Order: sequence, then structure tokens, then C-alpha cells
Amino acid sequence: MSSWPARAPLGGLAPRRRAFVLALLGVGAVLLVLIGIAVAREYRVPPPADPAVPGAVVLVPGYGGNRAAFIALTERLRAEGRRSVIVELPSGGTGDLVTQAATIDDTVRGLLDEGAPSVDVVGYSAGGVATRVYLDRGRTTPAVRRVVTLGSPLRVAELSAAGGALVPWACPRACQQLAPGSALLSGLATAPAGVPWLSLWTADDETVTPPDSAELPGTDAVRLQDVCSDATIPHSRLPVDPLAVGLVLRGLGTGPLPTADPDACDALRDEGRS
Repeated sequence: MSSWPARAPLGGLAPRRRAFVLALLGVGAVLLVLIGIAVAREYRVPPPADPAVPGAVVLVPGYGGNRAAFIALTERLRAEGRRSVIVELPSGGTGDLVTQAATIDDTVRGLLDEGAPSVDVVGYSAGGVATRVYLDRGRTTPAVRRVVTLGSPLRVAELSAAGGALVPWACPRACQQLAPGSALLSGLATAPAGVPWLSLWTADDETVTPPDSAELPGTDAVRLQDVCSDATIPHSRLPVDPLAVGLVLRGLGTGPLPTADPDACDALRDEGRS
């Protein structure tokens, strides 16, 4: 057995080199801690939303990602004290809806980290489909208190199919996923249980056909003309029409989801204009 004393692992290094190695080890340890924190944050499951405590509102634009359609509604919600964020969809809002759903998940996570007790999600047109995918795949979905969709092709959209057939190169990934027979839509046959969901649609919808594709089983679907028989509301007006806005605001409240009640027509329009 050797009588020489054992050397420390770095004992044979020159002082400068030893200091350099120790610094590298320190940086590595810090990086590991930061990575661990990031992973823990990513996989942390939030507590279930309290139905009686409205939190932030996440607004998901439609196909093409036009955030301007939601500006007026966002300002209205903020005036009522609701933190509201419009999601900036990747690929200009025409890319993979699963990727869009992941972006919603990230947006919700950010709001929860900033102290939001829960979130409500408002999806317009294809944004409602991205919301449906998010509810299936997102890690933050327990924090979702309510969902409201506007003219969302939750079952099928024939115009997407026609566009893809006539001009295939003009039908990006999201367009393909909204077409009849889409594997994505086939896997979303019902709304997820446990999340109050108000689906609003208009008989005048010239973009999503048939318009009643918004009536996904498990949602509380309301045709706007069943509330106000004189309503003439095309697809593009859904986020700003007073009747639709009044229904959205009630849908994001704490009372029961609104129904197709003709007696509420004038009151809803007034609430939507206020």
C-alpha cells in the first residue's frame, strides 16, 4: 500500500486553471438549477379554476391571426377590470392548429405565473378549434373557467375543403385541418366535460359553412338569430356586433351561460354597446 497521501481531485492543477474549472462547475450547477426550475414550471399542473372567481381572459384570433378583430372587445373587458390578452398565433395563424394550441397553453401559463387565479378563453372562428385542441392537450387546462367561441367550425368547414381542392397551394396546414374528413376534427367529436362552453354562431355566416358546424356536442350553442330575429351578422362582424358582444360578456360572468332568449334581445344589445 502506498504511503503517499491522496491528492484532492483538482490538487494537481495550477491555481489559475483550478479557479477556471471551479468557475465552470459553478456555472454548470446554476444552469442545472435553472433547467430544473424551467422543467418544473412547464409541467406544473395548476389548481382547478373556481367558477365563482373570474380571472384573466385569453382571446384567440381566427384563421390568419388578425388580432385587430379583438381590440374593441379587449378594451371593453379591461374597462371592466378583466386582464385580457390577445394571443399572437405562430405562422400568421395559418399553421398547424396543434402548434397554435401550444401557444395558447404558453399564454395561459404566463398569466397564471403573473397571479391570475383562472382564465376564460374566447376563440373566434378557427381560434375556437385551436382552443378545443388546447383543452385536449394543454397542461394548464385545469385553470380554464369558461370558454366562449364565435363562429368556430368545430365540426366541419366546407369552404376550407373547397379552397384546398381548387387551389391546393393556397390551403395551408390549418386550412387542411379544418376540411371535412380531417383527422384532427374527427378526434374532437365532443367538447371536453367539465368546462362551461358557450358557442355563438350566425345564420348569415358566409365563411364557415354550414354555419351550424359551431354546434359541437357538449357546448351550449346559441344561434344569434334565435335571440334577435332581425339580426344580420356576417362572420367578420361576430367579434364586434353588440348582440354577440353582449352574449360574450354574459358568458364570461359568474351566472349561468346565456341561452337563446328572445326576451333578452334588447338588453343584450345594450350591454354590448355600453
